[in-house]
Amino acid sequence: MKTFFLFVLYLLIALVTIVLGVILGDYASWYFAWIVGTVMIVLVSAAGGAWLDTQDEDEALPR
Repeated sequence: MKTFFLFVLYLLIALVTIVLGVILGDYASWYFAWIVGTVMIVLVSAAGGAWLDTQDEDEALPR
């Protein structure tokens, strides 16, 4: 059930973003690209941090 609520939440966020894009007119694609780009940078940074933590944990293990 939690997954369903998260899906609905993300769907609402996407709808708000699209509506804002329509309202903003000519600049809509730029704002949409900015939002998507910001989200991608955050996700790539989080993945890099998780990867670095995994490498540090692997080095700390005795062999």
